[in-house]
Amino acid sequence: MAGLAGCTGGDQGDGSGGGGSGGDGSGTLEIVHWWTAGGEKQALNALLDGFKEKHSDVQVNNNPAPGGAGSALDAVVKNRVLNQNPPSTFQIWPGDALKPYTDSDVLQNIGDNVWTEEMRNAYLPGPKNAAKPAGQFVAVPINIHRLNNLFYNTAVLEQAGVDPSSIRNPQGLVDALDTIAQETDAVPMAHSTQDSWPTLQLWETVFIGEQGPDAYVKLTEEGTDPAQFRDGIRSALRRIDQYRQHFNQDAGSISWDQANGKIVDGQAAMIHQGDWAAGQYVSAENFNYEGEWNMVPFPGTQDTYSIVMDSFVFPKNNPSPDATRKFLSYCGTVDAQRRFNPVKGSIPPRKDVPTDPFGPFLTSQMEDFQSANAQPPTIAHGSAVPPEVKSSMEETFAAFNGNWNVDRTTQGIVDALRQ
Repeated sequence: MAGLAGCTGGDQGDGSGGGGSGGDGSGTLEIVHWWTAGGEKQALNALLDGFKEKHSDVQVNNNPAPGGAGSALDAVVKNRVLNQNPPSTFQIWPGDALKPYTDSDVLQNIGDNVWTEEMRNAYLPGPKNAAKPAGQFVAVPINIHRLNNLFYNTAVLEQAGVDPSSIRNPQGLVDALDTIAQETDAVPMAHSTQDSWPTLQLWETVFIGEQGPDAYVKLTEEGTDPAQFRDGIRSALRRIDQYRQHFNQDAGSISWDQANGKIVDGQAAMIHQGDWAAGQYVSAENFNYEGEWNMVPFPGTQDTYSIVMDSFVFPKNNPSPDATRKFLSYCGTVDAQRRFNPVKGSIPPRKDVPTDPFGPFLTSQMEDFQSANAQPPTIAHGSAVPPEVKSSMEETFAAFNGNWNVDRTTQGIVDALRQ
């Protein structure tokens, strides 16, 4: 991203980037994103339907980036910014994931024309702060996912005689997994190692469970020497090495949602995942919340709500500045977040969105968010560290998924966080 500040042109754009508007801001609104399947796609469609009702004059080009979440989109967007052809807006995690863009000064300050006083007052503190990582508002968060969930099949745990609410810490979970293995034929802990991120997000959650959210936040802060947390890093890795004795044997060859499906069919007892996993449970027949499935905060993180968010931004040299402003302003409204989040399986960053459309599970998540003592961002999903650090962490955990070498991975984490 070096030198991109010189490529941006004027703050509001002059139509010189592709799909130009002739300078009047009325060009087609091009939205680049990675929501291409399942509930994600349906949620975006619900959002766009609401936007079109409010702004029927705006033409929308719904332009998904190919490939997996995040990395493919990031490459597409950076290439277009370098070529002075940015989209009107694009999906990105807020927080430190925005750092390459804010460092290069390629995002418009939307503190005056999008972030109204009403919107600032309505947003929860965590999402609001993540929208201004360099001090100015440059993004509009639209949702909040919780990362530190332990989902479970109630029948399997009842057969094992395990009460998940009584598991107080990550070590206690080891004991519970041992009991499940002894008392049932189910896999104690479903997991996927096909990609690195499920293990990375499990590690950061275990670290919080053992060391606390303050230590985790300090670990991820710029300027911290991660070596001072070496013992805690190693301890969390050792705990995962204990858990893996109870993973499904096909962990390396299946995706996270295939692993999650083992909870639905009773082949597995538990899984650690973000609350997007609940979408599979809700869509399954005769598999009801608090009946056939339930969740507890991951042991040791009972008062923590680890957050994963998505947002939209306003690139400079914008091909459709007026349409982009309308869209970002709409994303910050009650109507937009009421439409989008129940379908996405997330909760709204505004605190005044009615709970009626969300159902009992997401309503309970909303209540937990409001009462949480800590709301840390995540490494695995981009908001706690810059992209280059996240990439190095993914490489480290890809290796860990293959060799389970605790000492080598401990050093790899320290090295990655030192960047």
